[in-house]
Amino acid sequence: MHIGVIASLKKGLEHFIYRELEVFAAQGCRVSLFATKMQKGLYNPKEDWTLHCWTVPGVALMQFASLVRFPLRYIRLVIEAVKIGAVVDFALACYFARALKEVDVIYATFGDHKLFIGYFCKKITGKPLAVTIHAYELYCNPNPRLFVRALAACDRIITVTEYNKEYLIGRYQVDPANIEVVRISVDLADYRPQKKFVILIAAYFAERKGHEVLFEAVKQLARDDIEVWVVGGEGAEPSVDVLAMARRAGLESQVAFFGNLSGAALKAVFQACDVFCLPCRHDRSGIAEGFPTVIAEAMAFGKPVITTRHVEIPRILDEILVDENDASALAQAIARAQRSPLLLAELGKKNRIIAERLFSTRNAAKTAAVLSRLSDGGGAGEPRRQASPKLRAVGSNQAHASTALRKSQGI
Repeated sequence: MHIGVIASLKKGLEHFIYRELEVFAAQGCRVSLFATKMQKGLYNPKEDWTLHCWTVPGVALMQFASLVRFPLRYIRLVIEAVKIGAVVDFALACYFARALKEVDVIYATFGDHKLFIGYFCKKITGKPLAVTIHAYELYCNPNPRLFVRALAACDRIITVTEYNKEYLIGRYQVDPANIEVVRISVDLADYRPQKKFVILIAAYFAERKGHEVLFEAVKQLARDDIEVWVVGGEGAEPSVDVLAMARRAGLESQVAFFGNLSGAALKAVFQACDVFCLPCRHDRSGIAEGFPTVIAEAMAFGKPVITTRHVEIPRILDEILVDENDASALAQAIARAQRSPLLLAELGKKNRIIAERLFSTRNAAKTAAVLSRLSDGGGAGEPRRQASPKLRAVGSNQAHASTALRKSQGI
């Protein structure tokens, strides 16, 4: 069967429409897409789906061609389109009609302009017309008068709920025998409860962050129960193509890209991951890290960390560490972490204690104290002035904080 699908690709296809067309194709149907709007998005047409897009010059020229091919029908339909406010829908139908003559059935994915174009295409080609009604078309239709007329012209009306069916019968007087309820489809083999070992990496897409090393390590493990969550994007410095790295490693189905996150969204991925991994390294220019803030944040969340023996890191963490650029050692470390939940729990608790000791906001207070001393005239080579009451209070508070810190550390 050859299905002529009229759909909008305003930002690619809707996920549920894309999945439906995948099923059509898997069952041996030939899919031809007639796009009312065209822009790439998350779900774009597959290469073996024929795609028809319109252009303004092409639509204009097709009006003259249609007038020549079927003058009386064309004039009659133009008059109808003008009366009912559907000139654009009719013009696009004329453009698509020639290709639609090759299909076996016309399928409008929504009961809006897609259906209206399908309605006129049926008038021109004589092909059977089906439509799926979802929801908004029932309550906020862009052309209610044409909606009623197009529904009456459909050879079959599909809708996704029993409620919609009742609404079509009661509000639009559609013959119940012409309505079929077909609920939305979900790929149950793909969408099912699964236990995944989630590795989070959060960093700008820079060479020294080591995304490529992590992907290579996961590839070596060859386990489909490992998932990598990637948070971040391009930074101020030159970026690497992390998406292409995942693709080259054959990990597209195991790597989830979240983009740049902040606030509650960033905290949520930290909370949900099993382990945080940042395989830091010197880049080809020799640039290294200081101590990555994201590692300190992961530690504060009580998460186990897998990273490298890179500059300051081994002075703070003693495990789980591997050498820079050693994907095999990183793979072994990930495998060890995955099979040792008790170890992960212990490391998480240990990391939280280290974060409390080394990375609290007391550090910002220390910086404020340094700046306070400078503003008080305590810079090198300058005589010290009497501190103002406000600055003396800042210094006193800092002294109390320092004393409390020493006591908490047993100093």
